[in-house]
Amino acid sequence: MTQKTISPIDGSVYVERTLADADEVEAALLKAVSAQKEWRKTTLSEREVICRKAVEYFLNNADEIGLELTWQMGRPIRYTANEIRKGFNERANYMISVAGKALADVEVEEIAGFKRFIRRDPLGVVFVVAPWNYPYLTSVNSVIPAIMAGNAVILKHAQQTPLCAERYAAAFEYAGLPIGVFQYLHLSHEQVATIIGDERVDYVAFTGSVEGGHAVQDAINKRFIIGGLELGGKDPAYVRADADLPDAIENLVDGSFFNSGQSCCGIERIYVHEDVYDKFISGFVAMTKTYTLGDPLSSETTLGPMVRTSAATFTQKQIDEAVSQGAKALIDPDLFPANKPGSPYLAPQVLVNVNHSMDVMKEETFGPIVGIMSVKSDEEAIQLMNDSQYGLTASIWTTDIDVALEIGDKVETGTWFMNRCDYLDPALAWTGVKNSGRGCTLSTVGYEALTRPKSFHLKIGNSY
Repeated sequence: MTQKTISPIDGSVYVERTLADADEVEAALLKAVSAQKEWRKTTLSEREVICRKAVEYFLNNADEIGLELTWQMGRPIRYTANEIRKGFNERANYMISVAGKALADVEVEEIAGFKRFIRRDPLGVVFVVAPWNYPYLTSVNSVIPAIMAGNAVILKHAQQTPLCAERYAAAFEYAGLPIGVFQYLHLSHEQVATIIGDERVDYVAFTGSVEGGHAVQDAINKRFIIGGLELGGKDPAYVRADADLPDAIENLVDGSFFNSGQSCCGIERIYVHEDVYDKFISGFVAMTKTYTLGDPLSSETTLGPMVRTSAATFTQKQIDEAVSQGAKALIDPDLFPANKPGSPYLAPQVLVNVNHSMDVMKEETFGPIVGIMSVKSDEEAIQLMNDSQYGLTASIWTTDIDVALEIGDKVETGTWFMNRCDYLDPALAWTGVKNSGRGCTLSTVGYEALTRPKSFHLKIGNSY
């Protein structure tokens, strides 16, 4: 059985791969278990050398990898290499640098005649299921720290981005990682569920949709293991009356439309204080019109196609439904000549006169549209931001840090930003609440899910 990656650029088959058969899956699991038993014996410094060299491979090949990525999922070529040079590089090297601190033995208070401490043991085999929208940024959150912690990794990448899994394999081969410590498999959904149910898999790191998260959770529930689930978002922003409007506009337009809005932590709804609402809308619309929708292989393109036609159709349906319910669309699609119904090429859209009875303000869009509402107070903004099944990130735009902290305590979210958005700081825990998922990656806290505590209680001599 084969899988085909259809490029959103022109509808051509860009990659075709044969799915692993049952024998290949079995061989990969056996190899991972065996390799991990030896890998866990290596020192942290030995692991660091190999992981840093793997990162070196990615940096050395960033332009080529970026071109592959543009063809696979449609992000403009001016941005794709930066996924490697900036985000991937930053996250990988940070997680490598803090591994010693995160994995160190936990000392407890001394008692005469005893030596007691908690050691962080690797789990064993970590199964990483990664998405297509930020295929390196999402996967690096788990792959590098899992290997640094002494685990073996099996990576299953999305059908849209299979070359990303193969690049990891090439990087670790270049770095000299022992065979079997990292492997990838091209798999069907049914095969993914089978592997999750296999007793040789000790942890599952999944990034994807809420629907996919439920499927993973169902498979996990049959066993006594846990999984990290990074799911969807409907991330809000609140622009207070004291905000630096030019800065807020520039960053929120980017946060709404970068990657054609296909980001779990992208901005999908904005609440603006009524005192600055009109100025904000005017500036936001003007900046949106500066975007260039077109061929992502052109260096001038800032907005590429969505990943597939069905995604663009879904997004347009949300726009049409909102307009039929009273919303007003402020962007004329004709300003973007590449906009083509029935294709992945979709113009950005700004909707006003929206409310929370509309799907565009409640359900994840994952596309280049944003709804904007006027609010009268902080309290109203808080209520609306929390009126969601999701809670991945939220942001406030203000010059008052005390107010930002106060409101942040009341907003139900995994990450709370002030005057920035759509960014993951690797020093901070990446996590979500409600239907945005469970678990944590990044930061020293992210290592906790990839290890299990083992207590050492050693009695010395005859002391009590």
